[in-house]
Amino acid sequence: MWEQIRSNQRKSSILVVVMAFLLLAIGWFGGEGFYGPGGGTGGLIVASIVWIFLTLISYFSGDSIFLSISGARKIKREDHEVLWNVVEEMKIASGMARMPAVYIVDDPTPNAFATGRSPDKASVAVTTGLLERLTRSELQGVIAHEIGHIRNRDVLYMMMIGVMIGAIALLADIGVRMLFFGGRGRRRTSSEGGQAQAIIMIVSIVLMILAPIIAQIVYFAISRKREYLADASASQFTRYPEALASALEKISGSIRKPSKDAEKVNRIIAPSYIINPTLAARGNGEKANLFSTHPPTKERVRILRAMASGAGVGDYDVAFRQVTGNPVGVIPFRSLETAEKVEIKKPDEIPSEKHIDRVRQSTDAIWRLNKYTFIPCDCGTKLKVPPKLQGQRIMCPHCGGKHDVSSWL
Repeated sequence: MWEQIRSNQRKSSILVVVMAFLLLAIGWFGGEGFYGPGGGTGGLIVASIVWIFLTLISYFSGDSIFLSISGARKIKREDHEVLWNVVEEMKIASGMARMPAVYIVDDPTPNAFATGRSPDKASVAVTTGLLERLTRSELQGVIAHEIGHIRNRDVLYMMMIGVMIGAIALLADIGVRMLFFGGRGRRRTSSEGGQAQAIIMIVSIVLMILAPIIAQIVYFAISRKREYLADASASQFTRYPEALASALEKISGSIRKPSKDAEKVNRIIAPSYIINPTLAARGNGEKANLFSTHPPTKERVRILRAMASGAGVGDYDVAFRQVTGNPVGVIPFRSLETAEKVEIKKPDEIPSEKHIDRVRQSTDAIWRLNKYTFIPCDCGTKLKVPPKLQGQRIMCPHCGGKHDVSSWL
């Protein structure tokens, strides 16, 4: 997939330049329209400052902002060993040099996302709902998808473009308000408005209305393609496309039911999730339109299940053409030329894996993050003691045994 990574980088660079041009155009036309001839320079300066400021924040702190907004909390191996091991396995399968940081979000809605500015500084976050609902193989599929985004250099691009879209929308909104509410007096007192100034005013208004919409449409269209590519990567890493297909069905079905939980997700990070929770909760995840951040879930599932001959990116491309009817595949031609044959290999089943065990593992992880002390009693009970009781003696509710909490700190 190195050719795909290079292709991503080239397209990302071009799109960043286009977005920057759109942003600067808004600044120039807004300045000309509000201040009159010569005011475009001031608008360019303001737009450049906003762009540079937000870009620097996005590059150096974008991942921290995303994780903070989502309520994600960093864990260690002992906090949730299964999740840690799965991330480690997919990191090895993908060939990444460094282990991504692992985060858990205390949210009953199953979902996951990745963020970071490079494979060497990346993070994977999953919700407790995901850990509770998915089997180990399904969890591998989801983590492999997110690792695919990291390895394909998607995460930095998505953060940068997201920030630019925000900047474009911000400047466009400010510009429209200035032109309609602050520019009338200036235009009346202007010595000679002229036809040229009138044209600039019209172009300014049209640009400020259409620019945010155009930027969003382009962003969403590119996002959808990258979701297909991440699905292809996940199939190759796990060698079992059915795992991700089954996980997508569970996530999509669970999101549609508890819509109130999904509405809590901040719209800034919603497009970064493996399934956009705001769209899925409204039942819009099954049909693609110009404003869809993800391909239809049912289509993604059908593509994965159509991969009967293998689990490689070439097999995914064949399945993509077959399901969508699109003669142009999603994998670049050069990547297909060098793609290796990957046989489908069903993972070994874990007989002891039960839903109640997964629930206990995820809740225990949250309790550890909340500084609870775990005390094993002789009767087999695992006592979970909150921080406010540290330093005291407690009694086991089952056998009445006494325990000194301070001895377990």
